[in-house]
Amino acid sequence: MKETTAVGSWIVTPRLNPRARLRLFCFPYSGGGASIFWTWPQRLPEAVEVCAVQLPGRETRFREVPVTDVLETVGTLADVLRPCLTLPYAFFGHSLGAFVSFELIRQLRRQNAFLPVHLFVSGQHAPQLPNPNPPIHRLPGNEFMSELCRRYNGIPQEVLQCHDLMQILLPVLRADLRMAETYVYIDDNNPLDCPITCLGGQKDPKRRMKPSPHGANKPAAISNSECSPGIIFSFRVKGFLFYRRCPKN
Repeated sequence: MKETTAVGSWIVTPRLNPRARLRLFCFPYSGGGASIFWTWPQRLPEAVEVCAVQLPGRETRFREVPVTDVLETVGTLADVLRPCLTLPYAFFGHSLGAFVSFELIRQLRRQNAFLPVHLFVSGQHAPQLPNPNPPIHRLPGNEFMSELCRRYNGIPQEVLQCHDLMQILLPVLRADLRMAETYVYIDDNNPLDCPITCLGGQKDPKRRMKPSPHGANKPAAISNSECSPGIIFSFRVKGFLFYRRCPKN
């Protein structure tokens, strides 16, 4: 049974766990919602409680206006999460979620809040690196969809063929890509203190290789001393951006 916690519609807990010793807050990719994390409690240790972030405009919040700015979003999330930070916790963010989770830690630190013990980021380049791809969030409908499918290959064909469903998804996808493409990292000369684990697909074309101070050449997600002076772990995972399949062309 999927439960919405007392913090309202922003946090969804797939399975409440009163015996949890750690909370894992999960931040989805562009267009994704909390449901992508609903099976995670079955795959994680019993001591971990999964808390999935549900942004406006998707799934149970599909009637709400999607958010379009990373920093404004983390400002709200910092207030929402504060009552939940009663246990040690970690963040996991994939793609857009990597930027959101990273900036949320910085916002919580500015508020002198209880900070996470670990940050897991996946499928995203380091925040201080420029996006190598031209923005697409302003493209007209057909061009936007064509480039979206070519670049990310993350929408199932059965969804693409459902006109009504795509009319719901398109505003969210466009808003999320606006978030990612307009996000600008501001260096405050204050790297994160928590350890960071970076995951990247072996065949993800966005993966960049660069020397890491903590080992041999590794995928450069948020593995850079500008972001964290602590321990950084980098792993290559089989597959493309979503670790499942590669684009056909």
